Amino acid sequence: MNEDVEIYNNYASLSAELTSSEKIAAQLEELLMAGNYDTAKLILEPSQPVDIAEAIGSLPQILQALAFRLLKKNEAIEVYEYLDPIVQQTLLDRLRSGEVLEIVEKMSPDDRVQLFDELPAKVVRKFLSALSPGERKVTAELLGYKPETAGRLMTTEFIDLKEMQTAEEALSLVRKRAPFTETIYSLYVTDKERHLTGILSLRDLVTAAPSKQIGEVMTRDVVNTTTDTNQEEVARAIQRYDFLALPVVDKENRLVGIVTVDDLIDVIEQEATRDIYAAGAVQAGDEDDYFQSSLFTIARRRIVWLLILVLANSITTRVIAMNDQILSQVVILAAFIPLLIGTGGNVGAQSSTVVIRGLSTQKIKSLGALKAILKETFTGALLGILMLFVVIPFAWWQGNGPLIGFAVGISLISITTLAATAGALLPLMFDRMGLDPALMSSPFITTVTDIAGVFIYLNTATWLLANSNL
Repeated sequence: MNEDVEIYNNYASLSAELTSSEKIAAQLEELLMAGNYDTAKLILEPSQPVDIAEAIGSLPQILQALAFRLLKKNEAIEVYEYLDPIVQQTLLDRLRSGEVLEIVEKMSPDDRVQLFDELPAKVVRKFLSALSPGERKVTAELLGYKPETAGRLMTTEFIDLKEMQTAEEALSLVRKRAPFTETIYSLYVTDKERHLTGILSLRDLVTAAPSKQIGEVMTRDVVNTTTDTNQEEVARAIQRYDFLALPVVDKENRLVGIVTVDDLIDVIEQEATRDIYAAGAVQAGDEDDYFQSSLFTIARRRIVWLLILVLANSITTRVIAMNDQILSQVVILAAFIPLLIGTGGNVGAQSSTVVIRGLSTQKIKSLGALKAILKETFTGALLGILMLFVVIPFAWWQGNGPLIGFAVGISLISITTLAATAGALLPLMFDRMGLDPALMSSPFITTVTDIAGVFIYLNTATWLLANSNL
C-alpha cells in the first residue's frame, strides 16, 4: 500500500513538467506494464475524460484496451467519444463484443454516427442490427443525411417544451431529462406537430415566475438551420450569434435536432485543415490519420498536384528557351529571373491568402468582388513602385548600364501588378464556379506568375535592346 501511495505521489510531482495527458500516460504505461492496476485506477479517477482519452491514445496498442477497461462504465463511454478514430477502431477490435456494443449503444447519436463514418460498411451494418430499436432508428435517420451537412452533424438529444406549460412544469421536465440530453442551456418550444415556435434559455426559465406559461417567456424569433445546410454555414451561424447550440429543422419546419458548439469546433478545425492542405497543394485525405499514414500514402496525396505543377512550370522553361537569343546577347539578364518571378509569386500568394480568408469568413461581401480585385491590383502596382527604389539601382550596378536596370524595373511593376490581380481574381473565379477557392493558392498563383513574369521580362528586355542605344 505504501508503494502505491509513493507511486501516486510521484505522479502528482510531474505536474510542473508535463501536461495532464502526458502525466497520465507516463505513469499509466509504467503501472500497466508492472501489473499495478489498482494504482492505475487511482490515477485515472480524478482526471478529465479528454485527458484520459489523449493519454490512452499515446499508449502502445497492446496497453490501450487494458487501460480502457480500468475505467468505470459511464466514464468509459465519455472517454471513448474523445478518442481519435484510429484508437476507437483499435479498441473495437480488441474489446469483447459485448463491451463494444454497450459502448456504442450508450454513445450520443451524433458521436455514434461520426464513429460509423470511419468504419467499414459491413461493421456498421452489424452494429446497427445490434442496437436497440430506438437508437437504431435515430442512427439510421442521421446516416440518411448527406455528409458534412447539419443533418449529419446534429444530435437528437434536446429538450423541447410546449407553450402552455408553466415554468414550474417545464423546470421539472428539464430536471427529469437533463441526464439524457447533450445540453440544457438552450430549450426549444414546439407545437403538437413538432413545429419550432420559440426558444428560451435555462436562465430565462429559472428566473421566470413558477406559474408563468412558457409562451410568455420564450422568444419567438428563432434562428435555425435546415438539415441540408452545409456544415461551414452552420459554423458561421453559431459564430455570428454566439450560440451554444443551433436548432435544425426539416422542410416542414419541424424540429429534428440541434448542432452544439463543441461539434462545430471540430468542423472548424477540419475545414481549416483542408484549406491549409489545399494551400500547400496537398491532396486532403483523412486529416486525423495523416501523421499515422505510410510513406506511400503521404507521397500519393502530394504527387498529383506536384505533377500538375511540374507540367505547368514546363511552360516557363519553354518561354525561356524561346528567348535564348536575347539571353545569349545579354547573359546577365538570366541572373534576375529568380528575383522577378520570386517577387511575383510572393505578391500573388499574399493577395490570394487575403482573398481566400475573406471568402472563408464572408467578410469580402462587404467590399464586393470587383472592388477587392481592383484594390489588390493597385496594391500590387504600389508595391512594385516602392521596390523600384532598391531594385533599379542594384540592377543598374550589376548590369553595368541602364538597360538591365530599366528592364528589371519595368518588369517588376508589371509582374507585381499582374500577380496581385491574379491572386485576387483566381480564387474569386473558383468560388463563383462552385470550386474550393483554396485550390487557387500559393503554388498555383506562383506558377501562373512565373510563366507570365518570365515572358514579360524577356520581351521587355528584347524591346529595350532593339529600341535603344544604351
